[in-house]
Amino acid sequence: MAALVRPRDGRMIGGVCAALARRFGTSATTMRVIFLVSCLLPGPQFLLYLALWLLLPAEKQASTAW
Repeated sequence: MAALVRPRDGRMIGGVCAALARRFGTSATTMRVIFLVSCLLPGPQFLLYLALWLLLPAEKQASTAW
C-alpha cells in the first residue's frame, strides 16, 4: 500500500482526495465523487478534509542527481 502523502501532481485543491485514492488503489475522480456525495450527508466531512489537508505531508520533490 502506498504511503499517505499528498502528491505533487494530480491535485485539484489540496491533494487529499488524490492521496486517499492512491492509498486505496482507486482513481482520484472516484474519490472526489465519493467526497462530494458524502457532503450531502450530515457530518464533519469538510472539517475532516481540512484536517487531512493540514496534517498530511506533501510528497517530497524528486531530487535530480547530476
